[in-house]
Amino acid sequence: MKYFIKLIYTRKNNMYKSDVETIKKLAEKKVRYANEEPGKYIGRAILTGFYIMVAIILSYTTGAILYPVSHEVSKILVAATFCFAIAMIVFLSGELFTGNNFVMCVGMYEKRVTFANSLKIWAYSFLGNSIGLIIFGYLFIKSGASLSAIQHYIEPIVTAKLELSIPEMILRGVLCNFSVCLAYLSGIKMKTEIGKLAMMFFAVFAFIIAGFEHSIANVGVFTVGYFALGGLPMMLVLKNLFFVVIGNIIGGGILLALPIVYIATEE
Repeated sequence: MKYFIKLIYTRKNNMYKSDVETIKKLAEKKVRYANEEPGKYIGRAILTGFYIMVAIILSYTTGAILYPVSHEVSKILVAATFCFAIAMIVFLSGELFTGNNFVMCVGMYEKRVTFANSLKIWAYSFLGNSIGLIIFGYLFIKSGASLSAIQHYIEPIVTAKLELSIPEMILRGVLCNFSVCLAYLSGIKMKTEIGKLAMMFFAVFAFIIAGFEHSIANVGVFTVGYFALGGLPMMLVLKNLFFVVIGNIIGGGILLALPIVYIATEE
């Protein structure tokens, strides 16, 4: 019996080792790419911002249309449709800031990349994601498509985000990126596209339906709110993004990455 328990444990441990090996190689690859061709790396992050804004448009327009009919159904469908974002990022090899929190921390724990490398990747991906979201969000609002519905729907959402306390922003950021990075890890670990989609769907659905805070999604929401409502209090926007970013780094880079690396290296 002890033999079988040890065998099961060893196989699980080897699975984590394989995952960590894949992730730390990915961290090294990101650093090389960003160092050799920073413009192209940021370009990939900008394109990822486009993907996320497409998901925001899909989910928030759906929510705006259904909100007068049923608040509960509207919220569920917003969460369900936003899962499109992580699917595009994983299948189209996007560069997402929050996913990079997880990847680069694994690389640091394994001593394959430095803290300076990680800061560069985080800065490039956050900048690129934000540029992409702002460009695509501006085009969306200026197109006038569903503008009236979006204006009424997004105002209370933006207001609620800006009124969060600092501990709420940090903790919701922690919980959010733990869930998002589970989706990211599922995209690496699952062997079939259906398996990846199913795992990613539920991980992302969890953070949206619970009301957690995702820094990059927030850039998109604030962008739509800014252009649709004619401006936002920028100091409150920056405050939200700063503390949510801290929470996201802790959630993906410590709460998830650290135990996975520990388990993989345990004797």
